[in-house]
Amino acid sequence: MNLTLKVWRQDNADVAGRFETYEARGVDADMSFLEMLDVVNEDLIAKGQAPIAFDSDCREGICGTCSMVINSIPHGGHKGTTACQLHMRHFEDGDTITIEPWRAKPFPVLRDLVVDRSAFDRIIRAGGYVSVNTGGAPDANALPISKTDADEAMDAAACIGCGACVAACKNASASLFVSAKVSQLAMLPQGKVERRERVINMVGQMDEEGFGACSVTGACEAVCPKEISINHIARMNREYAKAVLAGGK
Repeated sequence: MNLTLKVWRQDNADVAGRFETYEARGVDADMSFLEMLDVVNEDLIAKGQAPIAFDSDCREGICGTCSMVINSIPHGGHKGTTACQLHMRHFEDGDTITIEPWRAKPFPVLRDLVVDRSAFDRIIRAGGYVSVNTGGAPDANALPISKTDADEAMDAAACIGCGACVAACKNASASLFVSAKVSQLAMLPQGKVERRERVINMVGQMDEEGFGACSVTGACEAVCPKEISINHIARMNREYAKAVLAGGK
């Protein structure tokens, strides 16, 4: 198939960006979206032009680095799918595809489709550590956890920190990301020691980074490649309120 690509090109965060148009010829329907961009970049390099900069690592939907907005939807809009898992068979011959970076002030553009998501790292760091008793490995059933809590904690832990929730939110809120990181520990015995301090510090860092407030539109959940539920945002708000009332300790 032959496609027309309208790609956002920007040298760095300090200069204005612009859309540039490229032709993708002879695209195989079984290619992933990133493989299609690889082919386009090979052609650009052969012509002596600068390739399109984009992030990727695992290309298996695990790392979350393949962040880009495809036709106005983060990761392309296919449920539970990252950009690297999106295949060209979902497009038609002759389609025009618009490709942009995440649009959020806390995610400044480094180059083209690459943004700086280190704000997420600082939020994680603000959460601190988990206190544990060291020693011999405990028996598997030494810490009884209900299946419901274990399942919800694991669902929250599936968050890969890609930032699609921020890119989809009209307020550029990071609440889904932060709430998933809060929930995965708050629901387990191992995370309860620092639960109050953790949620206060992480929410405080989220605000300091410049992310907006959650307006509960559900756009974040709709584009999350790991289908994280907005129920975790409600849990984070409850955890935060309890921590504030208890003085954060």
